[in-house]
Amino acid sequence: MRDLATGFTYLLKGQRWVARHGRQFGFGLVPGLITLVVYLAALIGLALWGEDAVTWSTPFADSWSSPWQGLFRGFVTAVLFALGLLLAVLTFTAVTLLVGQPFYESLSEKVDRDVSPDGTAPESGLPLWRELWISARDSLRILVRALIWGVLLFACGFLPFVGQTAVPVIGFFVTGFFLTEELTAVALQRRGVELRARLALLRSRRTMVWGFGTPLGLAFLVPFVAVFLMPGAVAGATLMARELLGEETREDAEEDEEDDAEEDERLTS
Repeated sequence: MRDLATGFTYLLKGQRWVARHGRQFGFGLVPGLITLVVYLAALIGLALWGEDAVTWSTPFADSWSSPWQGLFRGFVTAVLFALGLLLAVLTFTAVTLLVGQPFYESLSEKVDRDVSPDGTAPESGLPLWRELWISARDSLRILVRALIWGVLLFACGFLPFVGQTAVPVIGFFVTGFFLTEELTAVALQRRGVELRARLALLRSRRTMVWGFGTPLGLAFLVPFVAVFLMPGAVAGATLMARELLGEETREDAEEDEEDDAEEDERLTS
């Protein structure tokens, strides 16, 4: 439970950081707005023509009597839209990070410099095209895994009771993990941490990852909220990446100095 709260705290810290740095917040909104327009168009299309697609893909139900035909196709249409929404949430971060790579890379570096005791930030030393290629390649791998999970959850959605209770809850935790994986990649990739190593780090603190990503995934379901939370989410993920790697922050250093001062005072008194 403590790690769960820690993850949520990093999410809040990230939002507070961008609130104090308004310029970074403004730049960070641009990629999210571009991605949001595209995704809204796709979801509206799914809502308008999803029922027609289900009717076309289920010809075996044409001979079913009423009301079973309508109930079945209505249920499949609802599940299809829910799956589309889940995939939109899962892929929104990846696509937005790819579109806004220069923006978020700069934001993440500024967070590192701001909290680092020596005021420096790790640099990849790679050209932009190489960073974009690595980001796109890793994002594709993550999305393939997310798609597999999405298909499994879609199939489990047909199970009586379980599909309406446990599956949505599992879906949100899965979404939270993948969101955090994408967001921490900005800071970890800059440090040269490969995808396998990133996965190992995140799995070692799975509860903290859920505490960060699951509330974010729930918030992303609210229209337009994802756009405004993205800059702070990148900032918070950078702070969390530092903890995963055991890197000291200015806040930790100040706390250590205070503890040392209190210890010295206690010994001399």
